[in-house]
Amino acid sequence: MWQWPLALLILFEEWGWEPLQRLLAWVGAWPGFRQLEAWVRRLPPYGALALFALPTLALLPIKLLALWAVSRGHALLGLAVILAAKLGGTAVVARLFTLTQPALMRLAWFARLHGRWVPWKEALLARVRASAPWRLARALRARLRRGPRP
Repeated sequence: MWQWPLALLILFEEWGWEPLQRLLAWVGAWPGFRQLEAWVRRLPPYGALALFALPTLALLPIKLLALWAVSRGHALLGLAVILAAKLGGTAVVARLFTLTQPALMRLAWFARLHGRWVPWKEALLARVRASAPWRLARALRARLRRGPRP
């Protein structure tokens, strides 16, 4: 039963990963950001790994503030802040991973874990995509995209 919430979280990450990464790549082409991205690409493996702690540390106070808003009766505001933080965090981590993947893969333990993670994740997502609720949701989405029939 634990697999469904995890699969939904992974699906959220998958749906957002590429488009958000492309958005930040576009921003990264702006003057000033190019130099920052070049610096990130040159980081040594453990420097690149440490860089991943920054989005988590930066977003923690924002998420705590959102939870505080929820506890004060501002559930929609808190939810909106958490969703915005999740989108922003996903975008930053996706871009950072794209920039630092070559350095990270030089860490044998990271490359080994990554090599295990990807097939496991793909197998889990394949099971979700083969499920009846997923197929029904896809069919409904396709029908909505086509619009009403004359």
